[in-house]
Amino acid sequence: MYRLSTRLLSAFGLIAAATTLAHAQSSADYFKGKTITYIVATSAGGGYDLYGRLISEYMQRYLPGSTFVVRNLPGAGHLVGTNTIFASRADGLTIGTFNTGLLYNQLVGLPGVKFDLTTMSWIGKATTEPRVIVVSQQSPIKSFADLRASKAPLNFATSGVGSANYVETTVLTSALKLPVKILTGYNGNDDQLAMRRGEVVGTMGSRSSFDQFVRNGYGRYIAQVGGKDADTPQLRDLVKEPLAQSLIALVQSQGDIARLTAGPPGIPQPALDALREAYRRALEDKELQEKAAKLERPVEPAYGEEVRKAIVAALTQPPETVALLAQALQKK
Repeated sequence: MYRLSTRLLSAFGLIAAATTLAHAQSSADYFKGKTITYIVATSAGGGYDLYGRLISEYMQRYLPGSTFVVRNLPGAGHLVGTNTIFASRADGLTIGTFNTGLLYNQLVGLPGVKFDLTTMSWIGKATTEPRVIVVSQQSPIKSFADLRASKAPLNFATSGVGSANYVETTVLTSALKLPVKILTGYNGNDDQLAMRRGEVVGTMGSRSSFDQFVRNGYGRYIAQVGGKDADTPQLRDLVKEPLAQSLIALVQSQGDIARLTAGPPGIPQPALDALREAYRRALEDKELQEKAAKLERPVEPAYGEEVRKAIVAALTQPPETVALLAQALQKK
């Protein structure tokens, strides 16, 4: 009897494994002969575009028979692209990437938000992105203390009003009363070109976007939020204001879930599982990792439910923090 039971259990296990494999295979087969549009919610060039194209190339490899088409859809600090992804048909054929500044927009209910990030079909995140304050090499600003002490307002570049660097620059400038004038409309690597032209003094953004710029001698870091790099002081150690400390902690939480990929709400689970598996295999592909390393872009991925839970946690803030954020963003 024991021997029979063991054989039956083994047989059931084999059947279950075969069923799971067949399910995964049939889910991936759904994408054969179909075109998947991968929306990048900013213009060509820059970090989001680079990650989006790299991920699309390798996801296509792991969804045999599919064709990925990257569509740049800039506007309103990633709002246009994200609203488009959210409103797309939930058939798994439209996914994309956008920046984490939209978490702030949803938290405070800024105009233009037509999505709910908690309900989107989360596929993964490609990396962790510490934030940096970077200034041009020719600028007389050598440190964060110099920035705070400036008597004249300093031009800082940001992209659209909904973008992470706009929100983060705005809230920290407000909380710390920095002598910064924010100029919008710098997408991709426009901010780097503007610093080289002397049009702006600096900006705030993800470190990986500026490492090469700094190494080439065009800029310098004066502060960082998050990450483990020892060459740049942490902003939290340079300030004492309680409001700023709360906002710095919130900014750091956003940097932990960078270069996101998601689709509209309601993608059927089999199709979503296939997209998640293709994404996982893409990000763990040694060739992709080698390409990213050559491009000096970090790969620190997380997948599916883990990312969804991180998004929900980031959007579950106490009223006090939301009020501080809204206050800092309020236009004077």
